[in-house]
Amino acid sequence: MKKIFVVSFISVGYFLNAQSLGNSPYAKYGIGDVKYDNTIETASMGGISTAFISDFTSSFNFANPANNANFELTSIKLEATNENNYFKSNYNDTKSTKHSTYLSNISLAFPISSKVKMGITYQPYSSKNYSIENKQTQKDGTVFQNDFKGSGTLNTAAVAVSYKINDQFNVGARANIYFGDLSDLTEFHATNSEYINGYETKNRIRNFNFTLGTSYQKLNTRTDKKLTIGATATFGNTSNMTTEYINSTYRYANAAGDKIDVNEIENLKTKSKNLLPLQASVGVGYGSENHWFLSGQIDYKKGEDISYFGKSFNLQDTYRISAGGWYLPNYNNFRSYFSRVVYRYGAFYERGNLKLEGNSINKFGISAGVMLPFKNSSITRMSGLEIGVELGKRGTLQNNLINQNFINLKVGFNFADKWFRKALYN
Repeated sequence: MKKIFVVSFISVGYFLNAQSLGNSPYAKYGIGDVKYDNTIETASMGGISTAFISDFTSSFNFANPANNANFELTSIKLEATNENNYFKSNYNDTKSTKHSTYLSNISLAFPISSKVKMGITYQPYSSKNYSIENKQTQKDGTVFQNDFKGSGTLNTAAVAVSYKINDQFNVGARANIYFGDLSDLTEFHATNSEYINGYETKNRIRNFNFTLGTSYQKLNTRTDKKLTIGATATFGNTSNMTTEYINSTYRYANAAGDKIDVNEIENLKTKSKNLLPLQASVGVGYGSENHWFLSGQIDYKKGEDISYFGKSFNLQDTYRISAGGWYLPNYNNFRSYFSRVVYRYGAFYERGNLKLEGNSINKFGISAGVMLPFKNSSITRMSGLEIGVELGKRGTLQNNLINQNFINLKVGFNFADKWFRKALYN
């Protein structure tokens, strides 16, 4: 059974790299629509993770690799996300919807010793998958049409290591590799011409950076109350983004999109660096052991100027404020199953890195979730079904921009047990 799980982990990782994710039209800018954190546990609590040390032995924290002092089991997580986006614009009173379901996280984590823990994870980091159509009718009846299309996914694979210094202090490090292909296509054509003028930008991204984390947790053994403080920083970018720009005219031979009579006007290539900027996070949490927890967190991401062939696009500094936690009524109450369910809750506000027509493209939302333990799950082997939901809003209707309402559903499994350990007795 354990070998099957490991093979499945590798196979699912290959599938994740090939999948297509749906997202917002704002994905046209920069490296696409960034997925903040795809784990159900974190998303259900509004995004808090920096000062979150799980009370249970089966949950590995990748966001702050220092927060794994209690992790003792081998854990495999498989998670999927269903995104439901509802768009509206005052431009021609436009409305549309978009739905997408994709594998959002797979991870394997295990203890090396009582002080050292290790985890491997694979997630989509950002994506482009949009299609926007803009038509303008002239006085003579000619219709000019602009089509904007984007595709591709930027994935991330990470290896995290945690070290427990003593009962209160922990440190950790995570190495992150980003890889994928992103493309944008702008097409212009008119009803009185069968040819299309296309401007295509293709980006091949290979990036490496690392995250350092630390945490402090003080437990009052008399009251079982505990205070947690955590911090992380992500830096050391080694970027390599190859960009190819193609300006051409062509016709479509069929509905499948096969091009004919292609006339290439311009073809340029360039390389860029500093793709992923400095990031930092601080958080504070307070709770009662095995009963409840509440935390607040602030994330910061430095803005960057992205240049393409001498033209620059400015991304402003981003910050995100999150608050959330969890509640476990009474895990020892075996007469009531729902007393042993972990309930999660949270909210967040994020000032986005985009500023269009003088408006920051901000985002806010609320979240909730549950961890439904398997029948044979105990408090020391917390395995079960994870369910989470996010509801929120992004963007604005001002200056004919787009307002985006979203409902994201997340479902996953956490299989945790004392695997890969040599038995003391036969």
